Amino acid sequence: MDLLISVIWLGLLAGVAGILSFPGSREAFVIITKAHPLIMGMVKFALLGTMGELLGTKVVTGRWRLKGIRLHQRIIIWAFLGLVFAVILPLFSYGIDGLLGNGLLPGRNIRLLEAFWKSFFMQLIFAFPFMVFHRITDTLIERNRLISRWPLIETFVNIDWKNMFTVVGWSIIWFWLPVQTINYLLPPEFRVVVAALLAVALGFILGLAKKLSVKQAVSVDSAAATSAA
Repeated sequence: MDLLISVIWLGLLAGVAGILSFPGSREAFVIITKAHPLIMGMVKFALLGTMGELLGTKVVTGRWRLKGIRLHQRIIIWAFLGLVFAVILPLFSYGIDGLLGNGLLPGRNIRLLEAFWKSFFMQLIFAFPFMVFHRITDTLIERNRLISRWPLIETFVNIDWKNMFTVVGWSIIWFWLPVQTINYLLPPEFRVVVAALLAVALGFILGLAKKLSVKQAVSVDSAAATSAA
């Protein structure tokens, strides 16, 4: 079963890559995206974001896991995040264009520098809160509390902030800043799908942070048991 899920997962990823690779399917993709940007943003993230989260679970456990993870709730959250990204990407793009146009930032008409500024402010303002929101909703889903009153304070306090900063936080600098700079160099109609593809990487990074957190918790418990003995 684990092998079958791996084949399906890779097949879906290859299918998305194929759609973007062939001129005919890519043109159709662009037309639909321009006509329905919000809906397409939700669809892209619902698929690719969920795939990334499943990958994150595999990183933690070493196996694909579908049962007991409330997959439908995770799809809903990723669809919502797709809607957010469909707004956030043009928000920073148009905002930075305005700053550049008014001379408040250097680099006007230098494409790479313009893209860098868009990515920089996106990471500075949006990236870490987005990842914290994802961690909170992930925890709520695990506890089956998503469709209920959210215990936000309890959930927020119980986040492993050390790993959130050391693994997830640093990834903003060494990974997200450069890849989103590249993303902002692309035509606008491709940016959301690239962000959705990057959600696969996000799943791996969050999975790695969670795995380290679990290992550290086990080490602490082992040390405590040894001391007690």
